[in-house]
Amino acid sequence: MPLPPLTIVLASPRGFCAGVDRAILIVEAAIAKYGAPVYVRHEIVHNRFVVDSLKAKGAIFVDELAEVPDGVPVVFSAHGVPKSVPAAADARGLDYLDATCPLVTKVHREAELHHDMGRQIVMIGHKGHPEVIGTMGQVPDGAVLLVESVADAEAVNPADPAKLAYITQTTLSVDDTTAIVEALRRRFPDIVGPRKDDICYATTNRQIAVKTIAPHCDAVMVIGAPNSSNSKRLVEVAARSGCAHSILVQRADDIVWDDLGRIARLGITAGASAPEVLVEEVISAARQHFTVIIEEVKVTDETVAFKLPPQLL
Repeated sequence: MPLPPLTIVLASPRGFCAGVDRAILIVEAAIAKYGAPVYVRHEIVHNRFVVDSLKAKGAIFVDELAEVPDGVPVVFSAHGVPKSVPAAADARGLDYLDATCPLVTKVHREAELHHDMGRQIVMIGHKGHPEVIGTMGQVPDGAVLLVESVADAEAVNPADPAKLAYITQTTLSVDDTTAIVEALRRRFPDIVGPRKDDICYATTNRQIAVKTIAPHCDAVMVIGAPNSSNSKRLVEVAARSGCAHSILVQRADDIVWDDLGRIARLGITAGASAPEVLVEEVISAARQHFTVIIEEVKVTDETVAFKLPPQLL
């Protein structure tokens, strides 16, 4: 029997962003310079394939700095860390490399500036996410109020509404964040925000691309990890944009093709920490079930690149 036809609509941009590229290169360059093992505090990025690949090259991932032995280099993840972490590394005399995405570092500096100017900070983000923990850890405990939703924004109770600022996690849904900011600005007209959105260019571009393809697809697959904020947001954006059958998958082996039913057009994208090889893997798996035609929809080109830390240059 001939295989049924399937058009795969590839969203572009998709996959790795400049911050993820830089973080992975930092680990690889550290291994090349210092030799294995190089320790990494937390997952360098939220993708099991990437983490396992770096493990095979000599990286050792740990949850806390206390697990890093003396005399070996340690890398901090792309999500950023509280100030207490490099301070603890300095106290132990550890050599460390900061792989924090520069766009996350920008938010860190915003938080410090607002605090120095006497403003209480509202952070829009997801409780417990490493980026949120790292950003809130740039200022003293209690200086930041975390809000996750419009309901939280309606209920937040700052000490002085006239001395208030907001910042955001870089990987949020653009539409959700806009609604939260509107609620904050309505309640607190004097609130100070960033001159440019904190949500990073890559998150924004990937969401625009998904919005573009979702209305024209019978299903959308987002390739990414379940602990990846930007990947989960892509699933939500696809569903809200007209494709109710939107799912998150880590690898091709996770896909139950029969669950997709009779589809003619399948949208595929990848979160900012998912490598293109995983997209190719899913397409290859699809060819075992369908006669595949590839269609790519590009909404913009990305040319951003970030330099490695000076220790590695």
